[in-house]
Amino acid sequence: MKKFSFRSLLLLIGCIVLPLLVGAVGSVITTASIPVWYSTLTKPWFTPPNWVFAPVWTILYCMMGVSLWLIIKDGFDDDEVKDGAICFAAQLALNFLWSIAFFGLKSPLMGFVVIIILLGLIALTIQRFKRVSKPAAYLLIPYFCWTCCATVLNTAIILLN
Repeated sequence: MKKFSFRSLLLLIGCIVLPLLVGAVGSVITTASIPVWYSTLTKPWFTPPNWVFAPVWTILYCMMGVSLWLIIKDGFDDDEVKDGAICFAAQLALNFLWSIAFFGLKSPLMGFVVIIILLGLIALTIQRFKRVSKPAAYLLIPYFCWTCCATVLNTAIILLN
């Protein structure tokens, strides 16, 4: 077993902070629209209460960060690692873009388009990560499941409004 170095610890922290920062910036867009726009929408009966989203996303972003770290901790020399990191970056960008589309632009339809592509990118990231580290892939499964639920919610909001 390799020794856990200070460099590895800093990399782990950076990998966790990255998705948390993306989520924090996205939450600024989201939070501003909740009382003004989102609260006026008709939502389905299965909509989670607003307070659920912050802790769930915080946990998911931390898991995403650990997953990324498991992939890149030994460097970028391997093409599989590069492919996985690129997929991770792409899905993280779309994760942020969804907040802009749905809440920033107040467009559930645009949010739906983004989230469908996001689901595909998360699935691709899981597939690519599994080639390098099965635990890294497994850490992304709750994120995929939560995004599936968000897709159903997004779709229901479109249909009800």
